Amino acid sequence: PMEYYDVRENLDRELLSTVYFHSQTIRYIKSAPRLFSVIEPILKANGIPEDFKYLCVAESGFDARAVSPAKAVGLWQLLESTAKENGLEINAEVDERYHIEKSTEVACKIFKSAYQKYGSWALVAAAYNGGRAGLDQKIAVQKAKSYYDLLFVEETTRYVFRILALKLVMEDPEKYGFGIGKDDIYPIIKTETVEVKGPVTDLAAFAIEKGITYKTLKMFNPWLRETYLKNPA
Repeated sequence: PMEYYDVRENLDRELLSTVYFHSQTIRYIKSAPRLFSVIEPILKANGIPEDFKYLCVAESGFDARAVSPAKAVGLWQLLESTAKENGLEINAEVDERYHIEKSTEVACKIFKSAYQKYGSWALVAAAYNGGRAGLDQKIAVQKAKSYYDLLFVEETTRYVFRILALKLVMEDPEKYGFGIGKDDIYPIIKTETVEVKGPVTDLAAFAIEKGITYKTLKMFNPWLRETYLKNPA
C-alpha cells in the first residue's frame, strides 16, 4: 500500500541500503542464477510464491555456510530445533541445514504452515523473522491483521521491505545503476548426484576417486561436516 507514507519511506530506506551497498548487491546479482536455479523449482513445487527466493537472500546473503548469533544456520537460517522438527539430520558429521535442497524444502513447510494460519504472505515473512508467538501477540494487542498496519521491532519492520528492495533491484539491476553483463554472471556449475549406501572412511580419497578434489566436494556439499561419513542409517 504505497499510499501509506511510512510504507513508501520504509521501502525507500531499504532501496537506498541495497542500491548503495554496491559490492554486496553486485555479488547478489552475479550469484543469483546459480542458487535460484536450485531454489525456484522447489518453491514452485510447494506452491510458494517465487518472490520468497529473495527472503533467502535477506536471511543469508547467499552464504550457504552462514551462522547467526542465535546459531541459525544455512541459506534459510534454520535453528537446530526447527530443523530437527522438520526431519533434517543434524549430528557430529552431518548438518542438513547446510543442504540447499533439503533446507529449502523445510523453509517451504514453514511458509505453507504460516500461510494456512495467517492468509497473508507478508505476515508469513514477518513470522519467519520474528516468530509466530510474537506476531500473534502483536495482532491481539494492536487489533490489526495486516503487516502494513502493525508496529514491529525495527528488525521485523525492515524485513519485508528489505525483501521487496532486493526483488526490485535484482529483477531490474540496470534501472538502479548496475550494468552487469551476461559474461559477468557466475555460471551454473554442472553437477552429478552420487548415491552412497555405506560408510565413507575418507572423503578426500572418495573425492579423488570421483575425479574432483576434497575442496570441491565440500563446496558443493557443505552439509558434510567431517572428513568422513559413517552413514549408519
